Amino acid sequence: MSIKTCALSALAGLCFAFVATTGSVQAADRPYTEGAVTVVNSIRTLPGMHETYLRYLATTYRANMDEAKKQGIILGYSVHETSPRSADDPNLFLMVTYKNMAALDGLDDRMEGIQQKSFGDQAARDAAAVDREKMRRQVGSRMIREIVFK
Repeated sequence: MSIKTCALSALAGLCFAFVATTGSVQAADRPYTEGAVTVVNSIRTLPGMHETYLRYLATTYRANMDEAKKQGIILGYSVHETSPRSADDPNLFLMVTYKNMAALDGLDDRMEGIQQKSFGDQAARDAAAVDREKMRRQVGSRMIREIVFK
């Protein structure tokens, strides 16, 4: 290896070390911490199905979310109604809050028992999903993280 290559390698190493140490110092000086994570699903009920879908949310959905909260899988959930501005806008927002991003790891496995109890086997779950699509359509989904100031 040439002297020039060694010098460049050493310089790159020093730059990396500087960035790594200043990055951790800056992180410690942040005036906030990262808080809970909320998944927001934007829903548009289909014509004539609003009350039917709200009944589903008040029964099956609520039972599943209450059980997930009881088991500590989620921190909480809520449903919000809004006035759509156009035919493509949502009229409901379903919000589910998790402790942090790590709480999303293995989520399907932790929800398995709850889903099994509510809907049965995978074929029954698929049929229930098809039935829900007759009541509403998902317009979008977003994940937001709370910023907690120190």
